[in-house]
Amino acid sequence: MPIYEYECAPCHVIYEVRQRLSDPPVTTCPRCKGAVTRLISAPNLNLNNFSSPTEAQYARMSDREEIARERVLQKDYERVWLPPPVKHNPWEE
Repeated sequence: MPIYEYECAPCHVIYEVRQRLSDPPVTTCPRCKGAVTRLISAPNLNLNNFSSPTEAQYARMSDREEIARERVLQKDYERVWLPPPVKHNPWEE
């Protein structure tokens, strides 16, 4: 299943959601109940056989550059994983 990213500009939060193509998109922010916009993000391709996405992302950076980049990103936006809704009845679809 693909992972979609939704941005809430007032909250400065990016929500990551694992959804099927047939699932309805997220339309409201769980925190402020405002509108969210879907971000266009790059697909997760592992062309160089890295063991993790983090290793691939920072493969060409020095430790100092990596720490500086993460500090800048953490000042701007918070990333939150939204788990799929829980189904209480397994026979209900």
